[in-house]
Amino acid sequence: MDDEQQHPEHGPLAGFTVGVTAARRAEELGALLQRRGAVVLHAPALRIVPLADDGELLASTKELIAQAPDVVVATTAIGFRGWIEAADGWGLGRQLLERLRGVELLARGPKVKGAVRAAGLTESWSPSSESMAEVLDRLLEEGVEGRRLAVQLHGEPLPGFVEALRAGGAEVVPVPVYRWMPPEDIGPVDRLLDAVAARAVDALTFTSAPAAASLLSRAEERGLLGEVLVALGHDVLPACVGPVTALPLQARGVETVQPERFRLGPLVQLLCQELPARSRALPVAGHRVEIRGHAVLVDGELKPVPPAGMSLLRALARRPGWVVARAELLRALPGTGRDEHAVETAMARLRTALGTPKLIQTVVKRGYRLALDPAADTKYADG
Repeated sequence: MDDEQQHPEHGPLAGFTVGVTAARRAEELGALLQRRGAVVLHAPALRIVPLADDGELLASTKELIAQAPDVVVATTAIGFRGWIEAADGWGLGRQLLERLRGVELLARGPKVKGAVRAAGLTESWSPSSESMAEVLDRLLEEGVEGRRLAVQLHGEPLPGFVEALRAGGAEVVPVPVYRWMPPEDIGPVDRLLDAVAARAVDALTFTSAPAAASLLSRAEERGLLGEVLVALGHDVLPACVGPVTALPLQARGVETVQPERFRLGPLVQLLCQELPARSRALPVAGHRVEIRGHAVLVDGELKPVPPAGMSLLRALARRPGWVVARAELLRALPGTGRDEHAVETAMARLRTALGTPKLIQTVVKRGYRLALDPAADTKYADG
């Protein structure tokens, strides 16, 4: 953090590129990331079905008005508000509220409780943990056999929740608020997948399980799934807002990072810790050099570097202080050709971008090396 305090002109995510897959609140997440210095690639992996057009939600609403449930579970504030507003639009708002007044109403957490009360209703109970597991435990302890339960969904799967209620003998009426569909324009998703496979992004954020599942499904359709999974397992950090969101990735063997509080702010703070910690810092020619996604910090000063230059720098940093042959550096360049002159051109641009030419030494007729400080040789020689 010392470098960030000495150079407040750039944030902790400066030099990193972060992919955003969210459809809802994407602008808010993107703004939080950009404010901390990140370059953001936004590709909504899903779109939300407008509530007014959602026949399934209308049918569920009419069914509940016609036959009252014993219990209603409200899972999200925006979803509950959206349901009431959609019912108003269909001319069913008053009837729905009357129905909800006479039932046991469970609200998952303070935000949902606020939405319930804003609608003129009062919740029967709300868990302190904001956990659906706690809601489920309470219902099962009360006993659900022969009871009719309405569960407001929010585009997110509730793994095991509905199944456990049905296994306990309940009749469950799902209320599908804000259902997800594939995006109308798949182009941004394809570009993001290409960037992940090419390691052109440093982290990929997920705020809903359907978005994660949709992105992996599209990768599979394009024959890119293997490459994307390898990238997410090694070079691209998958960051999920919570454990439910992470499930589709975990099912494919991808380990994710998640904040302790399942909110956008903590998700961004987590990236602010994780990405700089993963970047390599080396003492080179009397300077501290930290290699980030598309830029380098030289003594805490941000130096944007072209993609070809970053490829060369990473190849040199794998064995700092050791000579790397031109032929090997040529293979590291994007769009590998056979002309070693391409290495010289890219190297000249890299040195210009770094602004400190002595960081990289030319070893005549052999190649190039990072000018690692002699005191650091034993520490870094194994790369």
